[in-house]
Amino acid sequence: MKIHKRAIICLIFAAFFGVKAFGAIKLPYLFSDNMVLQQQSHPLIWGWSTAGAKVNLATSWNKKQITVTADSNGKWKANVTTPVAGGPFEIKISEPNNSVIIKNVLIGEVWLCSGQSNMEMQMKGYKDQPILGASDAVFDAANDKIRLYTVPRAVEREAQDNSVKAIWNEAEPESVSNFSAAAYYFGRLLYAKLKVPIGLVCNSYGGTPVEGFMDEEALKPFPEITSFPSKTDTTQKINNGNATTVYNGMMHLFLGYTIKGCIWYQGESNSAKPKQYETLFPAFVKMLRTKSNDNNLPFYYVQIAPFNYGIKSPNLNSAYLRDAQRKALAVIPNSGMAVTMDIGSENFIHPWDKETVGKRLGYMALAQTYGLKGFPYASPMYESVSFAGNVATVQFSNTTNGLTSYGKPLSYFEIAGADKVFYPAKAVISQGKLQVSAPEVSNPVAVRYAFKDFVMGDLFNTEGFPASSFRTDDW
Repeated sequence: MKIHKRAIICLIFAAFFGVKAFGAIKLPYLFSDNMVLQQQSHPLIWGWSTAGAKVNLATSWNKKQITVTADSNGKWKANVTTPVAGGPFEIKISEPNNSVIIKNVLIGEVWLCSGQSNMEMQMKGYKDQPILGASDAVFDAANDKIRLYTVPRAVEREAQDNSVKAIWNEAEPESVSNFSAAAYYFGRLLYAKLKVPIGLVCNSYGGTPVEGFMDEEALKPFPEITSFPSKTDTTQKINNGNATTVYNGMMHLFLGYTIKGCIWYQGESNSAKPKQYETLFPAFVKMLRTKSNDNNLPFYYVQIAPFNYGIKSPNLNSAYLRDAQRKALAVIPNSGMAVTMDIGSENFIHPWDKETVGKRLGYMALAQTYGLKGFPYASPMYESVSFAGNVATVQFSNTTNGLTSYGKPLSYFEIAGADKVFYPAKAVISQGKLQVSAPEVSNPVAVRYAFKDFVMGDLFNTEGFPASSFRTDDW
């Protein structure tokens, strides 16, 4: 009877502290069977044991053993050295009277996949909101070299070291059906080209503003953000709309796990404050890189899609947020933006074509991070404007082979004079540039494209990538 009670107490202890218990050795759920570690790096592994205990880590790929000492709280951490991609391997973690073996470990490429509901959206879709082509993708999923891990949703007042129970899964129909569609399509493309194991960690929470993913230190330059949860008032209800809560509950416990890069799909919940997002978003990326110990961590993000967001502020729509995301490219080094102007939906905030999203992110990663060549991967981006008479000439980058509207009139250009009144404009493609004019504006000073909540973008480079919303003014 005493043994039975002791077992129950141990189980309660393990559940309360959210750790995977193996005697006295406990690990975050991230470190478990089927995990993927970043190749040719020095990933950190950590856990808990008896205070002051000598903990040994032995990796089967190099037969080396590392010994570390648990601190006064029982926490220990150690860096291992990983070889080129391969596996499966094992990691044995032991102290004198206990041991844990992590099995079926692969060495490959690990990517963090984060954001709000459009990244979180599972392959099976949401209620009455499908993912295009999901049934075929799920049916065809059978790749034990692609591993999937979803950090469970959580909001907390204080930073947590672990989550509720979660596991790494091999890519097969059931696991893919319940995993982020955009992230899976991204990872599937990486595997197809790189032929190495791919680890995808989805760390997303729908409806969360970017400040929810940030810690207090990163938010200090933004005194206007006051939605922090109280640390002492336990009756105060907190949610993912509060600053730091998703960081505390989900991001903190992951950062430190060595990754190759990050893909990000977020911004809808900041669409009413685009000016703030111009500096808040880069601050988030800086925080992520600092905590990942990689100031040049590859970061590829998705521009929010056109949709009727219903923003109540006058003279404001979601195009301003898209423009803030476009501007971020100039201030976030080693980044890229997947434009979705051609795959939005007026009445659904969750566009169903997640395969195109995943592919566009994948193209950028394969070209910019992995150095593959010979294929296009970037959208045309506004570069400059000049004025002569009543005509504005707009130039773009990423248009080596020119622009196209696929034979249709360009419908979403506007032009304004010094009075700041915009009129619908005629735009003509000429030698890879745009000539924009309107009879109402004799001396133009500003041009805008697709500057509405919802439009179906009609300007592309000849490789088929859509142009972003943009404005040449700052009004």
